[in-house]
Formats: sequence, C-alpha cells, structure tokens
Amino acid sequence: MLFGAGATLAYWIVWFFVDRSLLANQHSDAYYRFENAFPLADAWIAGTSLAGAFTLWRRQRSALLWMLLVGSATVYLGLIDVLFNLENGIYAAHTGWQLAIEIAINVLSFSIPAYIIGFAWRARYALLGMRPPG
Repeated sequence: MLFGAGATLAYWIVWFFVDRSLLANQHSDAYYRFENAFPLADAWIAGTSLAGAFTLWRRQRSALLWMLLVGSATVYLGLIDVLFNLENGIYAAHTGWQLAIEIAINVLSFSIPAYIIGFAWRARYALLGMRPPG
C-alpha cells in the first residue's frame, strides 16, 4: 500500500511538474482531459492506501475496511483506464516505453489490489480480533 501511494504521487509529479510526455501515450486534448480527471480519485486511493498501511501497522481493526476500500477503488479506476485504452486503440497504436508504462499501470491496477483484497479477506478474523467460525 505504501508502494501504491508513492507510485501514484510520483506519477502525478511527473505528469504536472516534470514532463507529461514521458507518461502520455496520446497527445490530444481529449486524452489530456481524460488523464486530468484522475488526480482526485488517485488522491483517494493514495489516502486509503496510507490509512490501510498505518492501521495495519498499528494492528487496528479498521485496517480491514481501508484495505478493502483501496483494493476496490483501484480495480474500479483500472477498469476505466483499460476500457478507455481499448475503445481508443491505445494498445494497438503504440509501442515502446510509453506502451510498457501503460500496460504496467494496468497490470498493477489489478494485481496489487487483488493481493490486498485477498490478504485482507484471508486475515479478516485476525484483523478484527475474532476467532474464525467452526
């Protein structure tokens, strides 16, 4: 979760303050408007990631909630991103490092939350301080 929050912050620093062409796989106004719609949602994901990491470290029961929230929100944004890429031919039209970055972001948007959700669900009784039934 700390990696996700840090990677998200790094992405937006590069996008807004370094050189968005390092990350952009298109250079149209529509694409920039699409990408510029993500910072607030990504801030939510980064915030829930930090809350999840902090509460997990402190062994607080609310860690389960934060982990499920960050996992679900990340999958949701990943699905939006993949659908945009498919509908706009992003995967077919690009090669090289920009395509690799886009695919890496998409893969991480599903693999990391799948791990977090799976871990949280398997550990739910321990996280909640309860004994498993049976």
